Amino acid sequence: MSSLHAPDAFAPTTEPLRGKCGLVVGVANQHSIAWACARRLAAAGMELAFTYQGAAMEDRVRRTVAELGDVPLYPLDVQFDDQLAALADGLSQRWGRLDFVLHSVAYAPREALAGSFLATSREAFRIALDVSAYSLVGLVRALRPLLARGASVVTLSYLGAERVVANYNVMGVAKAALEACVRYLAAELGPEGIRVNAVSAGPVNTLSARGIAHFREVLQVYAERAPLRRSATPEEIADAVLFLASPGSSGITAEVLHVDGGFHAVAF
Repeated sequence: MSSLHAPDAFAPTTEPLRGKCGLVVGVANQHSIAWACARRLAAAGMELAFTYQGAAMEDRVRRTVAELGDVPLYPLDVQFDDQLAALADGLSQRWGRLDFVLHSVAYAPREALAGSFLATSREAFRIALDVSAYSLVGLVRALRPLLARGASVVTLSYLGAERVVANYNVMGVAKAALEACVRYLAAELGPEGIRVNAVSAGPVNTLSARGIAHFREVLQVYAERAPLRRSATPEEIADAVLFLASPGSSGITAEVLHVDGGFHAVAF
């Protein structure tokens, strides 16, 4: 028999992630998608740690995350396994476990993001795949001993993984590899109760996006053709990441969730 005083499993809470610990990799500045996600996660009660790449980025990241108080920052270049190991050691000493990881890392040499895809050099291809796709595998492998049962790993992708996007070139190949990594990691870690998903975000005017030629024209195409007549905002993308970090998505893994105003569903 139900009781008027029985707890409601679906009752909303202002801090559904209180007591959870998460890592955010890839904050560049206050305009980055990773930062919008971090703010959402922190508002939901999650305690966060961040990484930065190199001394030049440390001050920028530190100033960006300052509004969250005294949060831990760790140096990390995802191309080096020793730095991944040091990150895992630091988090182990601080919390002893992780409930969430956001991977927001992508890079390709500028010359590989314009002109002919056929002209992509072997070195540019290697760098793009290493930094943008393999980094998820290396990061999860290093953090695996810390990932609690029920933990969620989320990475950020883009429609260029599925379709040819002008001037995206080798980054599209890297994002396709990233999404494949999501599926393989989800299959391997699923028996441990660890979920791995991707959010395929629509174009947002971030530091990395500005490296893509004719980016403003891409935004205009979304405004003309997406069902919502726009791309998604950083806050909307952050809401999707928050959902995938929360218990409400406990049955979802190996998924690529599109948050792009519906553009991915429309044929030209």
